[in-house]
Formats: sequence, C-alpha cells, structure tokens
Amino acid sequence: MKFIIRLLITAAVAYGLSMIFTPHIRIDSYATALIFSLVLALLNAILKPILIILTLPISIFTLGLFLLVINVLMVMLAGKFVEGIHIEGFFWAFIFAMLLSFLSSVLSSIGRKIQ
Repeated sequence: MKFIIRLLITAAVAYGLSMIFTPHIRIDSYATALIFSLVLALLNAILKPILIILTLPISIFTLGLFLLVINVLMVMLAGKFVEGIHIEGFFWAFIFAMLLSFLSSVLSSIGRKIQ
C-alpha cells in the first residue's frame, strides 16, 4: 500500500512539474505520469544499484556528487522508455530530477505524519 501511495505522489509531482516547466518538460497526461513513476521506480530498484557500484570510484572522487548525475540519468532513461514524455536536455532533466526527488519526499513524509 505504501508503494502505491508513493507512486501516486511521485506521479502527481511529476505531472505538476511538467505543467510548470511546460516548454522544456512535457508529460501528456496523468496516466503517462503514473507509468513514468512506475518505470522510474523499477529503474531505481534494478539499474541504479548496479550503476552506483560501477561508478563508486567516481562517486568517491567527487564526494558523492556523481550520484546526482545517476539520478538524472535514471529520469532521462525512464523518459525514453515511456511514450508521451519529452525532456529537453540534461539541464532540464537535472532540475526536474532534483525537484521531483525533493517534493515527493516531502509530500510522502507529510503523508506519514498524517497517518
């Protein structure tokens, strides 16, 4: 149940951010945002740990800042897999990934406090 609620929150935040950054980031519908959040969750569960292990020396050298690049790559890859999403470039994907991560975490923690 927590996973479904987190997916719904992430989809809502992604769709809202796409409305704010309309010319640069476009998500066609909330259903597309929901599929995007599901694909992103699967990529974060399967591919992200592998990438973190493979890029461990770079992450140590950059004091962990390279993990931000991995987050952006996950968002861009999820955008490539889902039809109906357009992310203009790395810079906009970076802004979108940082805001998506921050806002969905804040809203999820607020939801936990209400329960």
